[in-house]
Amino acid sequence: MNAISNPNSNRFLSLDVFRGLTICLMIVVNTPGTGANLYPYLVHAEWFGFTLADLVFPSFLFAMGNAMSFSMGKMKEMAADVFWKKVIKRTIIIFLLGFLMYWFPFVKQGVDGVWELKSFAETRVMGVLQRIALCYLFAAVIFYYLSEKAAIVLSVIFLLGYWALLYLFGQSGAELEMATNAVTRLDLSILGNGHIYKRDMVPFDPEGILSTLPAIVNVIAGFIAGTFIQRIGKSFEGIAKLLIVGFLLMALARWWDLVFPICKKLWTGSFVLYTVGIDLSIMAVLIYFIELKQKHFGVEFSTIFGKNPLFIYLFSELFFTFLRRLTHVNAEMDVFEWFSECLIQRIFPGSFGSFVTAILFMLLCWAVGWWLNKKRIYIKI
Repeated sequence: MNAISNPNSNRFLSLDVFRGLTICLMIVVNTPGTGANLYPYLVHAEWFGFTLADLVFPSFLFAMGNAMSFSMGKMKEMAADVFWKKVIKRTIIIFLLGFLMYWFPFVKQGVDGVWELKSFAETRVMGVLQRIALCYLFAAVIFYYLSEKAAIVLSVIFLLGYWALLYLFGQSGAELEMATNAVTRLDLSILGNGHIYKRDMVPFDPEGILSTLPAIVNVIAGFIAGTFIQRIGKSFEGIAKLLIVGFLLMALARWWDLVFPICKKLWTGSFVLYTVGIDLSIMAVLIYFIELKQKHFGVEFSTIFGKNPLFIYLFSELFFTFLRRLTHVNAEMDVFEWFSECLIQRIFPGSFGSFVTAILFMLLCWAVGWWLNKKRIYIKI
């Protein structure tokens, strides 16, 4: 990572707002207060279905593709060896950061009370940053060598091919069940039980190897939307076209949902189309108010997140993990639980208290971003 003195000035303000809102919601969803359940729409769907929380990750991938559309022009001017060196380096760094984030704090207390190094065999390999890294790699290669039309054709192949793979290699009659789908089978065969996510009903990784394939389409869609916005996005015609395409994709997703259910954890094709449709609509609204109408209320708050998105996300995850490992004086609850249950829940009981805790933690992360912005530090990975 390195710090630069100025952020990318070629980027639309609405893009930074979109990225910022995504990171903001991601932190709220990932750090709910304890002592009460968070509101259902801020919790991921257990399997089939869709909630607001399910929109966060695909929206970040969409925003990443959008940002790539502003930098790909320079990347295409690079020689192939320079391009590959740059892309592979960035992919490895992001992937390793994600892996180390899940390994953190690297030590654990054994049954005899002695601290010992957390075993590599128990560390999750795939994850959010790892998927971001792989999607970035494939999207960069696609747009370096191929045209946008070819990328659209590839997107169709990825979505339909993934659909076919689930039914070809999943357990017959249970192809879309959590324990018997092709994603789980591939992860278990390659990574083993010790390296996948275990906080669900059964060992299953929502950022599995195979389900990364359709996730690439979210980045491709963001890239194509970005190039379109640069051409005619700051116009009523551009906004109208974004809304129309967004509506059509959401309608198509709902039709596909009848035979291939919307499922974030399995990252189904219908889920991809639905989230891309929503993101196009949100971008259209943001462009209308921010770029055309010059309405900037709340924009500065959002752009704080958008200027250092990966760093702030990484900080939020690591600091949250640290607080959950730091035991309170009575040793019965960690610091985060004590703050949420002994302070916030007494003032705001129930789901609202859980939400308030998440908001306060998000604001703490925002404060870190605000300080970085004040110092004109923009961390580029």
